[in-house]
Amino acid sequence: MKRIIVDYRNLTPDILKLLKNKYPEGYTNMDIIVFTNHKNETIKAIEVTTNDTDYLVKISRQLYLSIENFEELNITIDYTVN
Repeated sequence: MKRIIVDYRNLTPDILKLLKNKYPEGYTNMDIIVFTNHKNETIKAIEVTTNDTDYLVKISRQLYLSIENFEELNITIDYTVN
């Protein structure tokens, strides 16, 4: 399984939907994963998983706002091919 670190600026609507579904009331300190990246920086993230990928989404104030705005916009995704 792949593990991908994602910044809030690179979140797709699919990942935002996964976050909203996994953390409908928000995340807590128990949900936060802390690790050191290859630049020796401490990263705090929350995890969402698909069939083949674990996404580690970096925590920031902007992440919270992105999740909230996603819900307010009620974005729908059309996967039909024309």
